[in-house]
Amino acid sequence: MVRRALREVITTVEHHDYRRKIKTREELLQIIGPRPRSRSVIMCHGTFDLVHPGHVRHMMYAKSKADFLVVSLTCDAHIGKANFRPFVPQELRAMNLAALEVVDYVLIDEHPTPVENIKFLKPDYFAKGYSYFKDSKDGLHPKTREEVEVLESYGGEIIFTPGDVVFSSSAFLEHTPPNIAAEKLTTLMESEGVTFEKLRAALTSCAGVRVHVVGDTIVDSYAYCTPLGGMAKTPTLSLKYERRADFSGGAAVVAKHLQKAGGTVRFSTVLGEDPLKDFVLQDLASYGIACDAFVDHTRPTTQKTVFIAGGYRVLKVDTLDNRPISDKLLEQLVEALSGSTTDAVIFSDFRHGMFSRATIPQLTDCLPAGALRVADSQVASRWGNILDFQGCDLITPNEREARFALGDQDSVIRPLALDLYKKAGCKTLILKLGDRGILTYRAPNSDVRSFFTVDSFAENVVDPVGSGDALLAYSTLALATTGSQVIASILGSMAAAVACEHEGNNPVDPADVLKKLNAVEQRMEYA
Repeated sequence: MVRRALREVITTVEHHDYRRKIKTREELLQIIGPRPRSRSVIMCHGTFDLVHPGHVRHMMYAKSKADFLVVSLTCDAHIGKANFRPFVPQELRAMNLAALEVVDYVLIDEHPTPVENIKFLKPDYFAKGYSYFKDSKDGLHPKTREEVEVLESYGGEIIFTPGDVVFSSSAFLEHTPPNIAAEKLTTLMESEGVTFEKLRAALTSCAGVRVHVVGDTIVDSYAYCTPLGGMAKTPTLSLKYERRADFSGGAAVVAKHLQKAGGTVRFSTVLGEDPLKDFVLQDLASYGIACDAFVDHTRPTTQKTVFIAGGYRVLKVDTLDNRPISDKLLEQLVEALSGSTTDAVIFSDFRHGMFSRATIPQLTDCLPAGALRVADSQVASRWGNILDFQGCDLITPNEREARFALGDQDSVIRPLALDLYKKAGCKTLILKLGDRGILTYRAPNSDVRSFFTVDSFAENVVDPVGSGDALLAYSTLALATTGSQVIASILGSMAAAVACEHEGNNPVDPADVLKKLNAVEQRMEYA
């Protein structure tokens, strides 16, 4: 009795594991067999980024015309019809289709069009939406004509399904994108064999990793004010100054993130001879960071002051000198790097004098052998170019920086990222997309695909400034210890989310990253 009940439970679980419907084309051909068949097969194809009633009606009609319905979907790599698409990754799109009772089998098509798989599987029928027939004033669209010719070559037939219900996935997604971050992360982690135990272990393993940070220090100052109103005769906003809070930012906060996460950090930078220099050195010393502070008496320590009134940032004032550093200072930086014993080197470039096309080759040429090479080049008030850092193990630009580096304002995100990845010659690209999360590119092999996304898990965004620095630090440490781009991307994203949820440019505590991981795990279990 018990054994029989157990068998029934196992059978039920297996029956509801919709992944059993997702097949390779070789598996499908073995199942449906060659033509002529005793049982007919109809096939339809699409992106199915968001399955809607129009899709369901299309598939129901198709299923009514044959014994088996095979639904193929365009893989992520061949979708470029809109920015930030596909919204749903291919594995999850396949699961959505497999969960439909009307669908017998699902195929992820690795080709740009369904033609190759029509040739391979030779379905008896191929179903197209009515719009492909209705909108053909001068005959069929060339792509549809190609499909028809392939079908007719072996005796297959095209069927146009009724068009009384038509919806657009793009319209739904652009109006109100659903929050499926947890589902997407679940799919990614399952496909890559990553568990939360591995993520927590990676977070712990960051302790003791040696990192040498080279970059521009910026003192981020927050001047809190009370609005008094505007002037009567001029369009001048009047504020009452209340207090000021200073933070060691720029490359300095990258060093603080790393040290807070458990790394052993050495920091090389250029400062002015002024009180802000003393503030930075005291701050870094309090975190236990070894600092090579090369003083330039001809420039101030870079300071960026934002005036905040009523919760709004009303004005930003920069005190800086962006002239290239002297040859003497460059020699000192090269010497510091040449004698460094480290597991990773991070170039944190804000283009305030340390980095240029003249200095970068000299700095990268003297890096210690075997060290992980990481670069981040900012585009804010200055124009850094991430392509100046060639052959890195990891680069972490945002979308604006990528578009500037490539001179490309038109391409959608995924082709843009691929172009940057190739031209930078890097091993890993994490492209920061703000509230949309990140897109990571890496070298593909037989086991892993070339790119994946991780949505943002920031719950209550208070201050997004500096979140990219947190991502840079935690992803570097994770990559150095695990070698996994997926683990590095997830931990970096969690650290960025934590940074967004707190005001001020403060280092992220690994305990807070752990809390975020635990919260996301609970959310994923619920999802």
